[in-house]
Formats: sequence, structure tokens, C-alpha cells
Amino acid sequence: MRVVVLADTHIRRDGKRRLPDAAYAALDTADVILHAGDVVTEDLLDELSGFAPTYAVLGNNDLELSGVLPETRVLDLAGVRVAMIHDSGPTKGREGRMRRRFPDADVVVFGHSHAPVDALGVQGQRLLNPGSPTERRAQPCHTIATLELDDGEIVERRIIPVSSPSKPT
Repeated sequence: MRVVVLADTHIRRDGKRRLPDAAYAALDTADVILHAGDVVTEDLLDELSGFAPTYAVLGNNDLELSGVLPETRVLDLAGVRVAMIHDSGPTKGREGRMRRRFPDADVVVFGHSHAPVDALGVQGQRLLNPGSPTERRAQPCHTIATLELDDGEIVERRIIPVSSPSKPT
């Protein structure tokens, strides 16, 4: 199962921002799409659902989606338990905090910081933040992530640049 992971897209209805072409190319290959919050409008969820089944959680900028999206979500994807939350809190102590919050999750997908993370946490729990495909902040480029899952295993995981590296802003 190929999972495309997004977060912090901040796509508004004004049409001034869209996902990069490289993100759309990845979405074309998705079996499932995960969005770890700051979707901003339901229009983007509708668009993503046109590519593959889409699961999202509520971000701090998702005022329009309050009551629509849950704050957390736990899914079984190809036998892998995937937990989702927007804000995993401070970097210090994150591994233990996520293990306590989602004790049975193999992977915790999160967003909020716009900084990509692919790290091994407590007791082998994978922590994955795809970064942002639209607001890189201090990161060298915009990013998304992918997971390849099969028969209860994470076969591959990648943070994928979807824009050219440039000076951090």
C-alpha cells in the first residue's frame, strides 16, 4: 500500500496557493492519503479524495473544519497501526509523549512545525512529519512524505522534496 502523507498545506479558497506539481505526481500514485492538519478548507479534502481515500486530523488553522475533523485518528493500513495528530508538542520528550498517547501505534504522523521528521521513537515507534509542501519556513525546501506498507511492515518511508532547495526564510 502506497501512502502519501501531507501536513500544513494551508490552501485557502483565494486560489493564490496550490500544491506543487511534484506533490500532485505523488498523489497520482497513492492508495491512501493522510493529512496531518492545517488543511484550512474542505475544498482541499474534496480534491485529495479524488486521488485516493483521504484521512485527516484537525490542525490549529482548521477553523472551518472544527467539528468535521477529529483531533486524533488511528488507522490500520495494510496491518500497520498509524496514529495521526497535528501538534505533537515540543521536540524534547516527543518520543515518550507519543508512545504514551498512542501506545499501540507503529507510526505516528504529525505536522504543525513544517519541519520534516523521520525518526525512530520509543520501542521502535516511527515518528513522521512530512513537513509542508507550501510553507517551508526555515526548511531548505517544501516536502511531503510517502510510506510503503505491506503485511504489517513499513517497507519504505521517504521525505520527498517537492520544490528546489533555496535559502531558508
